[in-house]
Amino acid sequence: MSKKIIHILMIDDHPSMIEGYKSILSFNDFDVDIKTTAAYNCESAYKIIMETEDRYTYDFAFVDLSLPAYQEKQINSGEDLALLIKRRFPSCKIVILTSHAEAFLLDKIIKTIDPKGLLVKSDFTADEFLSAFEQMLNNQKYISKTVKENVSELHSQNILLDEYNRELIILLGKGIKSKNLPNYINLSMSAIDKRKAQIKVYFKIEKGGTDEDIIREAKRHGLI
Repeated sequence: MSKKIIHILMIDDHPSMIEGYKSILSFNDFDVDIKTTAAYNCESAYKIIMETEDRYTYDFAFVDLSLPAYQEKQINSGEDLALLIKRRFPSCKIVILTSHAEAFLLDKIIKTIDPKGLLVKSDFTADEFLSAFEQMLNNQKYISKTVKENVSELHSQNILLDEYNRELIILLGKGIKSKNLPNYINLSMSAIDKRKAQIKVYFKIEKGGTDEDIIREAKRHGLI
């Protein structure tokens, strides 16, 4: 009896990471034959996704968050690709594998993408990765240790910042200048200024505080 074939789209800008995933999965004893397709940036991934006609081609998509952007199609990150995959391949199980451990970002990924798996790369060994894959293969969700701890801590703090304020903090943390923020978030400059004032009050930043003060306090709280 032939093994069931599992098709995985792997997207990471470090080829060595993809080879590592492939090597680990080759040791599986789940009675499946794994076929992989690799992409190393947003452009190549976008073309693979859009040129694949069969909506059931991929069983899994392993997606890194930080990837070279495909600006022509406004695909700027693994998050954008994951949302595209959800639309193109509704039955595909999305697994986010990231080096980022920031609480705001991880919480946002859970809410916007609802991935089958969310793993911080520093969390897992080969054995743990295989165990996670087995759980996801059996349609269970897998959230790695750092994700659980950081998101749980975020929720336990009863953070009062709404989604717009959180997004502003994330953008500032990425080094986006205030004058350019309206290009990244659907708010006017005056609305952004008002929200930044709210954020400063939340972090107890004294009047006259700067964007750098917001970033410093957000990092001190482990939010970005």
